[in-house]
Amino acid sequence: MAIRKKSTKSPPVLSHEFILQNHADIVSCVAMVFLLGLMFEITAKASIIFVTLQYNVTLPATEEQATESTSLYYYGIKDLATVFFYMLVAIIIHAIIQEYVLDKINRRMHFSKTKHSKFNESGQLSAFYLFSCIWGTFILISENYISDPTILWRAYPHNLMTFQMKFFYIAQLAYWFHAFPELYFQKTKKEDIPRQLVYIGLYLFHIAGAYLLNLNHLGLVLLVLHYFVEFLFHISRLFYFSDEKYQKGFSLWAVLFVLGRLLTLILSVLTVGFGLARAENQKLDFSAGNFNVLAVRIAVLASICITQAFMMWKFINFQLRRWREHSTFQAPVVKKKPTVTKGRSSRKGTENGVNGTVTSNGADSPRNRKEKSS
Repeated sequence: MAIRKKSTKSPPVLSHEFILQNHADIVSCVAMVFLLGLMFEITAKASIIFVTLQYNVTLPATEEQATESTSLYYYGIKDLATVFFYMLVAIIIHAIIQEYVLDKINRRMHFSKTKHSKFNESGQLSAFYLFSCIWGTFILISENYISDPTILWRAYPHNLMTFQMKFFYIAQLAYWFHAFPELYFQKTKKEDIPRQLVYIGLYLFHIAGAYLLNLNHLGLVLLVLHYFVEFLFHISRLFYFSDEKYQKGFSLWAVLFVLGRLLTLILSVLTVGFGLARAENQKLDFSAGNFNVLAVRIAVLASICITQAFMMWKFINFQLRRWREHSTFQAPVVKKKPTVTKGRSSRKGTENGVNGTVTSNGADSPRNRKEKSS
């Protein structure tokens, strides 16, 4: 009889497990296609839309500025292609941090599945928040935002941006768009996906709103402020996972979180409610990028206030849950003292059992049987 060989079917090239294990390599190949396209004249025009910033305007040097001509940028539909390319770059960087930093720490610490996912989340976000804070602070200092706060609303609309400013917003949009496929790549639990989608959507809504409404100056200040507070929370959570006795970082974060919400509301009302409301040009002009009308100002302030109220509500619930867990953990166990009665009955009761209840061992003991027979 001829022995039939078992047919070993090779898995499909783009199977589910294959994509999860090699998604960084696949994304790297796609990104390399755009970079290699710059080397050939036929594809260079198409590839340059994805790789470099678009819509630049060269302003000649003036008498006040003795320097050379400067290049400024405005936004347009081609920015979507640039955001897509740097979204691929964000996925690659995410995989590098995960494989060469976080996975090595996880193997040493032996975290549970819940702590493992939270540790990865805090590790990725703390790296992003730190980088964005440093980059945003550099832009604030270089463009004199700190020395002159009126620049937040003066000379609106801010439709022309420097290279650093536009690249910062492109990178922010690319990072938060990359968070959607990462939910699939990181095998996020179904019960955690709604929470992730909510805060990803909030980030994209506010960053894109500041970018499209030419409120990039105000958006940059609020992002740096918010990212600093969030960085403190996630770095504190990383220390907490290594040592559960560490609580000082959370206490400092709680104070700065409340102050951050107050500063966000103050700067928003000061810029939109007072600065832009007193501007001379208050006509809706899409070609000039002017959105300084009453309806837009109310919508901007309403979205900021609602978001801050939502964050405070989540913060209060988080603090109440922590206090309850802390109080139940430290609550002393109250032991009831046995009641002592007078006379022979108390002694007999204690011999028979605990607190007067008769146990089988006490009732059937040899001593009790001897007393009954006598």
